[in-house]
Amino acid sequence: MVVLLLSSKMGKRKVLLVFAILIALNIFSWNFFFFLQNEELRVVFFDVGQGDAIFIRTPQNHYILIDGGPGEVVLEGLGREMPFFYNSIDLVILTHPHDDHVSGLLEVLDRYNVKNVLCSGVSGSASVAQRWEETIRERGYRQARAGQRIKANEFYIDILYPAESFAGETVDDLNKVSVISRFVFKEEYSFLFTGDAYAGQEKEVLSYREKCEEEERAWCDVFSLESDVLKVGHHGSKTSTSEEFLDVVSPKVAVVMAGKDNRYGHPHREVLERLENYKVEIMRTDRDGDVIFEL
Repeated sequence: MVVLLLSSKMGKRKVLLVFAILIALNIFSWNFFFFLQNEELRVVFFDVGQGDAIFIRTPQNHYILIDGGPGEVVLEGLGREMPFFYNSIDLVILTHPHDDHVSGLLEVLDRYNVKNVLCSGVSGSASVAQRWEETIRERGYRQARAGQRIKANEFYIDILYPAESFAGETVDDLNKVSVISRFVFKEEYSFLFTGDAYAGQEKEVLSYREKCEEEERAWCDVFSLESDVLKVGHHGSKTSTSEEFLDVVSPKVAVVMAGKDNRYGHPHREVLERLENYKVEIMRTDRDGDVIFEL
């Protein structure tokens, strides 16, 4: 009856406008309620094709993005995971400036208010890497170095690699300077993010840990490696995820981020068999789409 009354007095267009406003307010209120009432840790490994983009949302509504994948596809994932009225990201971590990790982050920096950027600062020769370098030079960034701990009330992020400074330097292979980090929530759940690090870098991280323990340093827990979830290095390439590394990390779940039918043949059979031998559950973005953990 109310609708008929409005229709007779206001006309059909005004009725539609009222309904549109009511629907918009309803969506806004539910998004706002969701934003305030969120009580879960959510970690999403976005299916961005052949590349990495990992989103973390904490119960206290901290938003963290590790890598951005190729192109703009990461924006679609962020649109699904973040309330539409909220455009701030607390921390962006770039593992290394290869296109399949950094390209999407340039789009994120354009669209979102990114409060902090953490990366090795290494220089790349590709045009996308150079654009990234120029952008962060203007905005400012924090250099990732092994031994750092970024801490909030319910979580912390430890930086495990690299140990030396690569700021402004060029290297023969950017994968060799991938930032390796470990996210720990309430000392109960842990995720290890390895970028495209090779077995050589995995071995270096193990050596840091051993040296620290030998010297009985008070901050050795920064180099803890045991994790519930392992982001498999270099999209499942056989050059990463060594048995020695798996022995120490001892993951329950491994996530492989690779594009469907990619030209590199990722993930390689050797790596999948290695994970199966360790009785690790394997999740793959090329097969499963977005891989989501809610805790």
